Amino acid sequence: MSPLVPGSRRVRRTVAAGVPLAALAALAVAGTATGAPAVPGTAHGAAEVIGGATLGDLPLGDFSNGLLPGSVADDRGVDLGGIGSDIYPAGRRGEFWTVTDRGPNGQIKVDGTKRRTFPVPGFDPTIVKIRVTGDRVKVLDALPITTRSGKAVTGLSNQEGRDEKPYTYDARSPLSFDPDGLDTEGIVRAADGTFWLVDEYGPSLVHVSAHGTVLTRYVPKGLGLKGAGYPVVEALPSVLLHRKINRGFEGLAQLSNGELVMALQSPLSLPDGAAGDASRTTRLFRFSPKKKAVTAEYAYRFDAVGDVDPGEDDTSELKISSVVALGRDRLLVEERTDKAARLQEVRLTRGADILGDRWDDATTSPSLEQLDDPAAAEVPVLGKRLVVDLNTVDGVQDKIEGVAVVGHRTLALINDNDFGMTDGTGAFDTNGRLVDSGIETRVTYVKLPKGAL
Repeated sequence: MSPLVPGSRRVRRTVAAGVPLAALAALAVAGTATGAPAVPGTAHGAAEVIGGATLGDLPLGDFSNGLLPGSVADDRGVDLGGIGSDIYPAGRRGEFWTVTDRGPNGQIKVDGTKRRTFPVPGFDPTIVKIRVTGDRVKVLDALPITTRSGKAVTGLSNQEGRDEKPYTYDARSPLSFDPDGLDTEGIVRAADGTFWLVDEYGPSLVHVSAHGTVLTRYVPKGLGLKGAGYPVVEALPSVLLHRKINRGFEGLAQLSNGELVMALQSPLSLPDGAAGDASRTTRLFRFSPKKKAVTAEYAYRFDAVGDVDPGEDDTSELKISSVVALGRDRLLVEERTDKAARLQEVRLTRGADILGDRWDDATTSPSLEQLDDPAAAEVPVLGKRLVVDLNTVDGVQDKIEGVAVVGHRTLALINDNDFGMTDGTGAFDTNGRLVDSGIETRVTYVKLPKGAL
C-alpha cells in the first residue's frame, strides 16, 4: 500500500505533512444508497440499483502535493475528482483501482474559437485505489504517474498541430505542450502487479510499474512523438493517427489469458471529421503484452443514437467508455452518451478480425467509417447482445465511464464528475475560484436479472 495507509511500505514516495492522513484514509461524504427499493420479483425481470457510495471533498492541491510535493501551486478551489475514468476490481470485496483523466479541463470560446483550458496545469494523472464502505468511498492508495526520473507526466497536450493547444483557466494565456502528458482513461492490473492504461492523446497504450512509473508507451506508427521522459514505441496501426481529438482510446479490458482489448471512444475521422462524426462504426484492438504488438482488430457498430439515448439525435455523441472482459473472448461493451448508457455483450471471433485489411489503409474509399451498412461491404462487424439499458434503471448517474463485474449478476459503475467543472466563462468566479457543478463521484451497484450475463 501507499503512505496513505498506516504501516504501508510498498510505495517509495512520502506524503507531505500538509496532507492529513485521516482526510485521505477516510475520505468520504455521507449519503444514502440511491435507486428504487427492492420489489418482489424484480431480480428476475429488471436490473435495479442495490447500493451506492460517494467520494468526499478533498482539496486537489493537498492531494497532489502530498504525492508530488510542490506540483500544484494553486488548485483554484478544485477538489479531487475525475477518478471515474475507469474502475477495476482490486481483489478484496469493495476495493477497486481507478484512474483519473488528465485533470480539470474545460472549454471557453474566444473570438468564436473554443480553447482548451487547464486550470490546474501541475496536476498529474493518478491511479487511485478506493474502498466502498457503506455509503462512503475511501481512498486507500494513490500512485502519481511519472516518468523514469520521477517527474510528473502531467495531463497537458502532447503535440502542437495535432492536439489542442493548452490554456490557463481563463483561456487568456497559452501553456506549453508536454510530450510526457497523458489523458489516461481505462485501467487494468496485470498478474505481475503492473498496470496497463489507455490514453486519448496518442491514442496510446501505457504500461506502468506497480509504483506508477511509465515503463513503455505504445503509440501509432508515424506519430513521431519526441522528447518524452519514458520509452515511446510505435507499435500500433498507423490508421489510429486519424483518431478524433479527445476521442482516442477510452475502454480497456484484460482477457483471461492476459491479452488486452482497447476500444476507440469514437469512430476515426476518415477521410475527415465530418465522416467520423456521422459514423456509427468504431474499432477495437487486441494487444499481446508478450508479443508487444496488436494481434487483431474488430469493427464495432453502435446502435442508433436515438436507441441509446432517446433524448439525443446527434450521432457524434455516441461513445464507448468501458469494456470489460467476461472470459477469453467475450466482452461487455458500454455504449453511451453523457446522459444514457447501454451495455452490450460481444464475442471476439477469429472471423471478425480485420487487422491489416484494406480498412487499415487511410486512402481506402469509401472508408470503413463511411459505410452505411458495413456488413453489405463484407465487413465482419462484431455481433452483440443487449445486456442492460442503464437508462431504464432508476438511480444510475449520468456520464458512466467505468464498469466492473463484481459478482455473478452484480456490476459496479462509476461516473466521471469532471472535477466539478463546467465549460464556459462561468466555470470560475471573479477571484478565479471554481464554481462547483455539485456533481459528485459516485460508485453505484446494479443487480442484473437472472440470465443477463
